[in-house]
Amino acid sequence: MVPNSMIKVLVVDDSAFSRQTIKKMLESDPNIEVTGIASDGIDAMAKTLRLRPDLITLDFEMPEMDGFSFLRWLMKERPTPVIMVSSYSDTKTVFKALELGAVDFIAKPTKRASVELMGIEKDLLTKVRGIKSLRMDKLSKNLQLLGRSTGIAAEIGLSVGNIDVVAIGASTGGPAAIQIILTRLPHDFSAAILISQHMPRGFTGSLAERLNRLSEVRIKEAEDGDTVEKGSVLICPGGYHMILRRKGQRCYATIKEATYEDKYVPSVDMMMASVAEHYGNKTMGVVLTGMGSDGKKGIVEIKSRGGYTIAESEETAVVFGMPAEVISTGAVDSILPLPEIPMKLTNIVRRGQD
Repeated sequence: MVPNSMIKVLVVDDSAFSRQTIKKMLESDPNIEVTGIASDGIDAMAKTLRLRPDLITLDFEMPEMDGFSFLRWLMKERPTPVIMVSSYSDTKTVFKALELGAVDFIAKPTKRASVELMGIEKDLLTKVRGIKSLRMDKLSKNLQLLGRSTGIAAEIGLSVGNIDVVAIGASTGGPAAIQIILTRLPHDFSAAILISQHMPRGFTGSLAERLNRLSEVRIKEAEDGDTVEKGSVLICPGGYHMILRRKGQRCYATIKEATYEDKYVPSVDMMMASVAEHYGNKTMGVVLTGMGSDGKKGIVEIKSRGGYTIAESEETAVVFGMPAEVISTGAVDSILPLPEIPMKLTNIVRRGQD
């Protein structure tokens, strides 16, 4: 999105402490320039038009004009990547904002003005740097798909093989992509689905509840000891990792603590490798939009054990980083635009039962 030059950022927050702290964190990177700060939505509108930033960090609790009103205006008048900087108590706000066009979010450790805010620096810088590969046009097209009809029908084709578990990994742009897939699966989808979406603690429960209301398949945030069952979806809790353990004929989810050294949380590689170990050639791996290379090792592991692998194509991926990395391994069976993935999943799972 942005050439090899400075990334221009507008910081929008009603707290003077937060504005200055975020500005200081961003300017610790010589390739990031904070071109302006704004204390409310009206101020942010004027500075967006005048400064034309490459990215906006946005707090939603503001006077004069709230974050939602500003975001609606922005996506209509000058679509620009937005990273929300929001507190842990704002989970519903976060997902509404993602639907309106925000590309990602970072959780504030506390609502109070506190030096604890410095704890987000690593995550903030990683996500801001990642906007160079982000495509707003693709995000807009994917958001348009969210409100369309959900049901799909399986095609008739040759049998590929029986799939018991589908492992899906995603990062930036993932919540919308996952919603598009899950809301287009039929109620009788017979494989289990495990999902690792890069997300901090405290948000995946709301994501799972929301998706469960919108989908025909059963969806929940995974808890330690949950049974991996056909027709159900387990979403790894944000801030943790999910692997499997077998007891007799059944497999169960094991939720592991993440460490500060872990590059990707939840880890797609860790989840996929564990699923491949327990389900072998009855595994399908799917890597969707996201920054970095998480899922690369996992997809190779699934393929090496005879499973089926899919990557989202550059045509629809908001950030093509993760899909590009897995495609580069040569271990991907199908490279598909996002709207075609639900049909592919349904076809392979159903054809394996015929």
